[in-house]
Amino acid sequence: MGLYSNLIIPYCIDFAMSGSNLREYRQKLLEDVSGEILEIGFGTGLNLPHYPDGVTKITTIDPNPGMQKIARSRIAASNITVDYQVSNGESLPMADASFDSVVCTWTLCSIPQVDKAIAEINRLLKPGGKFFFIEHGLSKDSSIQTWQNRLTPIQKVIADGCHLNRNIKQIVEQKFHNVTLEQFYAPKLPKVIGYMYQGVAWK
Repeated sequence: MGLYSNLIIPYCIDFAMSGSNLREYRQKLLEDVSGEILEIGFGTGLNLPHYPDGVTKITTIDPNPGMQKIARSRIAASNITVDYQVSNGESLPMADASFDSVVCTWTLCSIPQVDKAIAEINRLLKPGGKFFFIEHGLSKDSSIQTWQNRLTPIQKVIADGCHLNRNIKQIVEQKFHNVTLEQFYAPKLPKVIGYMYQGVAWK
């Protein structure tokens, strides 16, 4: 990773993802998370204040070491013990069936080999475990899709690999057959980046 990814992108992402409208989605998604928890794409730790009170420890991974500098203050302010690991989502060192819950928020858009990441999430979940996710991606509207496809090459450069046009439903359903999913436009966001997939998948 270069200087842009390590030094600039973490602050840009932290600013862009700290809005109150996104905070509400985090709260709703995380309210039922429990057990042994893995968060993929921990970033700057914006999810940390929204875990339920009973959560005392989470394991987290993020490929960008620059995120950790900002995350430290949130980790220090939390009662949750964070096992923070710098790693990518396509190949993880944990044993099979290690976690009851896996959390992923606005991360699948930027993982280079996202199919491998979904396979890893499935591998790491215990039988009956749950994958909690909210992601932006390919709109249901063809006119918006056209612009998402046009702008994705630019978005990948300026937003560290972020794709606007990934069909998150199809990606998740490659490995999970039991999925509860909501698809909607987030208010106050441009439609090209604000089409959301929020759901829970069961192993």
